Amino acid sequence: MDWGKVASIFFILMALTSNASFVYGGDPYNLVITVAMSLIATLLKLGSRKTLGAELMATSLVADLHLIPAMVAFFGFGEVTLAKGLAIGALVANVISVALITIDTILDTIKEEEDFL
Repeated sequence: MDWGKVASIFFILMALTSNASFVYGGDPYNLVITVAMSLIATLLKLGSRKTLGAELMATSLVADLHLIPAMVAFFGFGEVTLAKGLAIGALVANVISVALITIDTILDTIKEEEDFL
């Protein structure tokens, strides 16, 4: 088992699920956790040599560039509606990221099967 891949996927999924939790409930602690998980997921994607590595990095950056302003809006200006709107944008990017991970895993599996034969 590739523990680096496990850690990367774990943080990507944690960013997605904590983001959904913030959008649904609006708890400020969820927003802080979401930003932390998203930044860690971005760091883990640096230097990735996956087939869809550039696309995965782009979705991570999009999510980060929605979540950081969301946190500033929520805590700095008390703009809960704006923060939730930005978090929804990050949620879309996170869903796309998970879809790309799924596609990348399928491509890796096909390649391994071809190499095996």
